[in-house]
Amino acid sequence: MDNTIKDTIKELSELLKETGLAEIDYEKDGIRLHVVGPATEVAPAPAQTPVVISNTAKEEVVEKPKNQVLSPIVGVVYLSPSPNAPTFVKEGDSVKQGQTLCMVEAMKTFNPVVAQQAGTIKKVLVESGAPVEYNQPLFEME
Repeated sequence: MDNTIKDTIKELSELLKETGLAEIDYEKDGIRLHVVGPATEVAPAPAQTPVVISNTAKEEVVEKPKNQVLSPIVGVVYLSPSPNAPTFVKEGDSVKQGQTLCMVEAMKTFNPVVAQQAGTIKKVLVESGAPVEYNQPLFEME
């Protein structure tokens, strides 16, 4: 296993610990990783975090509802650029296509989530600082 994959596995394992998520799927350049965190209190924790690696080129087709903005990655969502700053958007705000709605932090990288079309924020579905899954709805728009 090359060092890049080992480093990625370590970073994903740390992200599991930080966010409390049970598992993470990660895919880049045809390499897919599935990292599963320690077992819950019901079963004893494994000695090592199990990892499944597969080299696939197939894409999963996920249809997103037209009125929802989904998380593009697994991570932690932040609704404002810093703890003391106002949120990027709030319910009732009109937004332009390309406007930043929130940030999702994964592996110490902040990834902006932008509006794919102009509209109005109908509902904010997440709290700032909460862990989010891939394709989890973040906002409802009209």
